[in-house]
Amino acid sequence: MTSPPDPPAPIPVWTLVIHGGAGLDNPASYPPDLVARWQAALETALVAGEDVLARGGSAMDAVEASVRVLEDDPDFNAGRGAVLTSAGVAEHDAAIMDGETRRAGAVTGLTSTRHPISAARAVMERTRHVLLQGDGANAFAREAGLEQVDPAWFVTDRRRRQLERALAEPTTMDTHAEFRMGTVGAVARDAQGRLAAATSTGGLTAKLPGRVGDTPIIGAGTYADSRTCAVSGTGQGEAFIRSTAAVQLCQRVAFGGETLIGALNATLGDISNLGGDGGMIVTGPRGEVIWGFNTSGMLRAASEGGERRRVALWADEVMLPSRSAATSAS
Repeated sequence: MTSPPDPPAPIPVWTLVIHGGAGLDNPASYPPDLVARWQAALETALVAGEDVLARGGSAMDAVEASVRVLEDDPDFNAGRGAVLTSAGVAEHDAAIMDGETRRAGAVTGLTSTRHPISAARAVMERTRHVLLQGDGANAFAREAGLEQVDPAWFVTDRRRRQLERALAEPTTMDTHAEFRMGTVGAVARDAQGRLAAATSTGGLTAKLPGRVGDTPIIGAGTYADSRTCAVSGTGQGEAFIRSTAAVQLCQRVAFGGETLIGALNATLGDISNLGGDGGMIVTGPRGEVIWGFNTSGMLRAASEGGERRRVALWADEVMLPSRSAATSAS
């Protein structure tokens, strides 16, 4: 006798998932105060996106709000605190995509715009293009009225020391996650069922000036289609580009009939086969909360309708309610 299938999980009113980069080493490698700051920042970013979704706002507004919070935090590789090129400059990449219309905007090589993710959205909404780069992207962001800062504002002592070490010991860049991890991203499903994805990064420490990774390449590090899934990736960008990771995941669902978790695992396997590492966060039409990574950890957090808020860092870490969620429930 065959048992009836389990009923599908109820669809949350809305879903928000964020990441702050994959590639963590052993937990003992990080001072407790840094770990506490990461956890607090992820919660703050969740709250920013939750506030949008709880008011009936769009998934696009929510992912932008969450990413902007992390772009202002010097502990992440995006915005202030981004890693530096071999010339000692912070060059920012960002992308955002509306899963309902499949419109997208992206920027690469920004050097003075405080919130690169907002510049990416401005490209989507105010131009007929998808991707702007370098001098053109910088000029567009200024003309769009986005907040500008001195490029030196992005440079932290921590990133300067990392660059000095990377230039002195180039081989360490392949073995130490600190030289690349910290990319930030968010995916969301809003109360209207619309999906969106956003990603922002400074790239790789000591990268060649002008290097472009997967983040601003639609379909590589960022993709959203309300029919299948929204994806934001983090990791070794060249492998994500070569595997067209984000769109591969969604197309495995659309055309291969795979589940979201199955598609995620298969796509991570493809990235691994290319010698890459990293992780992805995903949500779908039913507001699923899914992530995966082939590293020791990934900074990640999720909120489902504001009723389940969770934060985790390492691979073997159980997703526990965040401090703010526990407080609000008490």
